[in-house]
Amino acid sequence: MELDQGRAAEYSALLAVARTCSFNAAGLALARHPTIVSKRIAALERRLGVRLLERTTRRVRLTDVGARLTERLESAAAAIFEAEQEAAAGGSELRGRLRLAFPAAMGRHWLAPALPDFARQYPGLDIEVDYAERFVDLVGEGFDAAVRLGTLGDSRLIARKLADHQIVLGASPSYLERRGTPCHPRDLAAHNLLRYTGPVSSPEWKLRKGSLSETILPDGNYRSNDIGALLEAARQGIGIAAFGDWSMSEDFKRGTLVHALPDWRFLANEGIYLVRPSKEFAPARTEAFVRWITSLFSNGVPWRRLAPE
Repeated sequence: MELDQGRAAEYSALLAVARTCSFNAAGLALARHPTIVSKRIAALERRLGVRLLERTTRRVRLTDVGARLTERLESAAAAIFEAEQEAAAGGSELRGRLRLAFPAAMGRHWLAPALPDFARQYPGLDIEVDYAERFVDLVGEGFDAAVRLGTLGDSRLIARKLADHQIVLGASPSYLERRGTPCHPRDLAAHNLLRYTGPVSSPEWKLRKGSLSETILPDGNYRSNDIGALLEAARQGIGIAAFGDWSMSEDFKRGTLVHALPDWRFLANEGIYLVRPSKEFAPARTEAFVRWITSLFSNGVPWRRLAPE
């Protein structure tokens, strides 16, 4: 739909008043008399059939409807500005800050080595990455996008599933030789189970094999909120760990860890997701990152290609 000159003038008037809270200041910003600004907004209100501003003798403020419309118009204006920048630079010289949030352990090991490729493609971007196991508040903390492991519950976000998240059990050969290899989830009650106490953790291990299912309450004398620390404990024969296959695939290949109960799968509808704020007009830099990371996962996750045959 084409935007005619009259509508554009009305929207500009509304944005100017929203930014300045004054018809006089808006008129100065637009180089128009304040009465013209007022008439344009009045015309917009008549056309939409809603009140956008509350006017008093001392101040002007947005109504709830006016605030929502202004937010959408600001987003649209930002998107147009981004598009102009991208077009003027030939599509590759994106500018601005891109704030990303990655899960700490998986992000450092698998995403951090790949991200410089994205940075080389767009050298004009200012890239900031936060590595943490917690789920950051993308909207409240001002992140453009995040990679998350597990299940999603924030309806404000746009999510794209990059891959399945498979949780596996691993223990060192020395531990299994000393304590025995479990053949059934019930056997885990006789083992030292390494317990993760981080922010995204579950008190239960639910496993399934065909139509069979078992729920285990993991118990052991070694726990930590750091995935790397628990993996190191597993390598050194302290107990059995349960984490995503991304964390143990290299150990399985080297033989420093053994895949325990390989016929049983954790019963969890989980995944590896790319999430971003639910904004209709996403900045070009965010769209570029979406394309890049989607391509990175398009041929399958690298850690499963490392799995022993």
